[in-house]
Amino acid sequence: MKTARFVSRMGLFVAVLSLLLLTPRDALAHAVLVSSTPAAHASVKGPHVAIQLKFNSRIDGAHSRLYLVGPDGKVKTLVLAGQAAPDELAAQSVRLSAGAYTIRWQALATDGHITRGEIPFTVE
Repeated sequence: MKTARFVSRMGLFVAVLSLLLLTPRDALAHAVLVSSTPAAHASVKGPHVAIQLKFNSRIDGAHSRLYLVGPDGKVKTLVLAGQAAPDELAAQSVRLSAGAYTIRWQALATDGHITRGEIPFTVE
């Protein structure tokens, strides 16, 4: 009887462990930026600059933010475009004069964690 109970518990343990190991990593990971347009430290032609950020997991677009820091240090909140994909954030920034800019982003992943970062770039 003890052997049958032990085998049953081991089977349950193996099933739970297998489930954890086979769960997609996206479901367990924070949102990590994998690419951006403009790319970090890129030099782009102005005045119209499209902004697109791609992450390694789904993003809650309603609770994520993009900001643009201009050459004068002023911070402007960017209006997010509708999400073309669940792992992307995008905005259109128009009439940027030449100078150094920084995109500040704050993304809420579907795992409930917020990640933040900056992407410096230059407009020619």
